[in-house]
Amino acid sequence: MSTIVLMAGGTGGHLFPAMALAQELRRRGHVIHLMTDERVSGYGDNFLAEQTHVVPSATPSIRNPVKLAAAALKILWGISVAWQQLGGIRADAAIAFGGYPTVPSFLAARLRGIPGAVHDSNAVLGRANHLLARFADKLALCFEHTARSEEFAEKVVITGNPVRDRAREAAKVPYPMLGPNDAIRVLVFGGSQGARAFGQLVPAAIALLPPQLRSRLALVQQVRAEDMDQVTDAYRLAKINVDLAPFFSDLPERMAQSHLVISRSGGGTVAELCVIGRPAILIPLPGAIDADQKNNALVLDQAGGGWIAEQAALTPQVLAERLNALLSAPQTLAQAAAVAKSLGRPDAVALLADLAEKLAAGRKPHNV
Repeated sequence: MSTIVLMAGGTGGHLFPAMALAQELRRRGHVIHLMTDERVSGYGDNFLAEQTHVVPSATPSIRNPVKLAAAALKILWGISVAWQQLGGIRADAAIAFGGYPTVPSFLAARLRGIPGAVHDSNAVLGRANHLLARFADKLALCFEHTARSEEFAEKVVITGNPVRDRAREAAKVPYPMLGPNDAIRVLVFGGSQGARAFGQLVPAAIALLPPQLRSRLALVQQVRAEDMDQVTDAYRLAKINVDLAPFFSDLPERMAQSHLVISRSGGGTVAELCVIGRPAILIPLPGAIDADQKNNALVLDQAGGGWIAEQAALTPQVLAERLNALLSAPQTLAQAAAVAKSLGRPDAVALLADLAEKLAAGRKPHNV
């Protein structure tokens, strides 16, 4: 039995793959600790960790020297805090999942001689992970071709992106065949930033669909609480059968029941779409510095498992035309679902757990 510390920024995109790895390592009998930031409160109750440690950190701003200096000081403070915490944990290995909150924790682990790997879920190596990769023993990636990882080629291991147990369970559900009179199940979600844009765009696009398609729709959509009344009214006027909520705890199961998904293209979302095998219209989060979501979406688009749609060029009319074409072609949807499924890595969590165990097995004697 080993003690393994997982390090992740306190958002779902970083925490969900860490959660998946925690589940697998716990099954194998290991003790898990989580090091993250204060945002974990929205997710931490579901994390299978012996203890959750909040570590001070900051995101550097290279354009503002004052903020850059303040961030550097806070990171140094975080390294000191993490050093103390790790002394009590006596960890055998550390796995970092990205986000600047992992920087002080991972650096402290390396200073203590704890073997470590960095995992990145996107098709572009994140900035914090790029910084930490030079100190890591291994760099675990999801895609064969990950931009900005070339200089670390000798450390790279392709594992895929771990998905939650319930996503792997949902993957057992076959793609629902779509007959000419069947209900067409469409799932729309995108986190807080996606939910607002989608709440404005999707109802307007749905209202433009031909009546024969609209009457068959069974729509599930994530909507921000403050936008709920407006979106509800829009669907009521369009006479659409819709299930609206600010958050769906059973998202993998709802994904498995869908004929088409409309979503952002974060690494975790793309991984679950591929493991479960569902076609999607992917709308990357605009304005990202590294365009990571765009690159994730392009992987699926170029393979034929989904379709990228840039938000800046997406109007209700354009989305309605895309939906009309896809929802009228069930064979196209089924074929894209099969392609997406072929790209899935349900074994990713086992491969990453194997890597963590290998690192822990090579641990030098603990510092006193």
